[in-house]
Amino acid sequence: MRFLRQSLTGLFLLSLTAALLLLAGNLIRGAVQERMAQEPRVPPQRERVFTVNVVPAEVQSIAPILTAFGEVQSRRTLELRASASGSIVELAPEFEEGGRVSAGDLLLRIDDADARDALTRAQTQLREAEAEVRDADRSLALAQDDVAAARTQAEIRERALTRQTDLETRGVGTAAAIEAAELNLASAQQAILSRRQALAQSEARVDQAATSLERAELAVSEAERMLADRVITADFGGTLANVSAVTGGLVTANERVAQLIDPDALEVAFRISTAQYTRLLDDTGGLRASEVSVALNVSGLDLTAKGTISRDSAAVGEGQTGRLIFATLATPRGLKPGDFVKVSVQEPELRGVVKVPSSAVSPQNEVLVLGPEDRLEALPVTLLRRQDDQVILRGRGLDGREVVARLSPVLGVGIRVKPIREGAKIEVPDAPEMVELSDERRAKLVAFIEANNRMPAEAKQRVLGQLQNAEVPVRLVNRLEQRMGG
Repeated sequence: MRFLRQSLTGLFLLSLTAALLLLAGNLIRGAVQERMAQEPRVPPQRERVFTVNVVPAEVQSIAPILTAFGEVQSRRTLELRASASGSIVELAPEFEEGGRVSAGDLLLRIDDADARDALTRAQTQLREAEAEVRDADRSLALAQDDVAAARTQAEIRERALTRQTDLETRGVGTAAAIEAAELNLASAQQAILSRRQALAQSEARVDQAATSLERAELAVSEAERMLADRVITADFGGTLANVSAVTGGLVTANERVAQLIDPDALEVAFRISTAQYTRLLDDTGGLRASEVSVALNVSGLDLTAKGTISRDSAAVGEGQTGRLIFATLATPRGLKPGDFVKVSVQEPELRGVVKVPSSAVSPQNEVLVLGPEDRLEALPVTLLRRQDDQVILRGRGLDGREVVARLSPVLGVGIRVKPIREGAKIEVPDAPEMVELSDERRAKLVAFIEANNRMPAEAKQRVLGQLQNAEVPVRLVNRLEQRMGG
């Protein structure tokens, strides 16, 4: 009976187990079918909103600034060269590198003993020529008097012949007397011819004396010029540079001894592109006298000067491009010839343009502006000028719109943004709420983190470090406890 009772009990338990297994399988099958019959729930996607800086687009009139680099040079530069060879016997105290001289100052003198002797000989020859001119003039006057006397004597002889001829006609005169009168007249005419020859010789002597006098005067002028060439003076006030002469030194003809530079007559030469050059022309094609600002940065300090464009180069130049522009400087304080400076030229005013940061324009010459509901719209623009980190542009429908100051790959048409305007107050998020944990609560959280094998090691270390602090963020504690199910 005992065996039968145990056998029935075992059979009952086996049947009960099989029934429970069937029930559990039926429940699982129903749950799976119900789960599969349900529509999948997709969590709602939230639209991502980007924060951007915007600037207002205000249409205005702007005078662009053209920037270039050039070299300062002097408009008056003179090379001082020796006109004659010899030794230097005198030097001015200011004849040194950087010395300031005034117009007409004597700079150096070359040994002029030979030039003085030549001048003395030329002056002596001039005095001799002058004496010869005076002697020739006196001889000419005497020759003229001789001719006049001979003519008078010939007239008397002619009257005597006429008288003898008249007497013979009346039967009073003789043939012998007439012949004698004719011979006397012929002799007088011969004397006139001789006196005229002497007069011509006197006139030729006067001409030769005048020629000799001019030659002597030229010789004196040449000697004086040779003597003056032994002295070098300053043609204008300025500063000396590249000085190479010393007292007692020998110089040759045409040797450069120094360079005279006018430091107050400076100009800047700078080269610009042809497109920039065309923007500086007026309606007639001439170059405008635009204002120029020159700056030289020296150890953080700027030496500045103002000027005006005066001219441009006649030709482009071999191997060059663009145009070379010259601007006269009004007050070149501190600037020297040879300085490499930054040149800013004020261009003609542009009307109806907008100035925005250069980062706001895309390579396709478009800008993004705020539309309805703070969504971005693209507007095509025409880029006119670049001014450092700003650009000057013109576009239809741009006036009064707000332009995105800096473009990025994530921004595009239709994207919703949160604009930050200039001068707007930036909201700072509140600090996270903190809570103090009891030892038991802290131990549970630490044990849960250490037992979590799916959490990355870096994240686990960061969370464990936060749990070791006296105060722990409430959001972190709530998130961990939700995962723990407590």
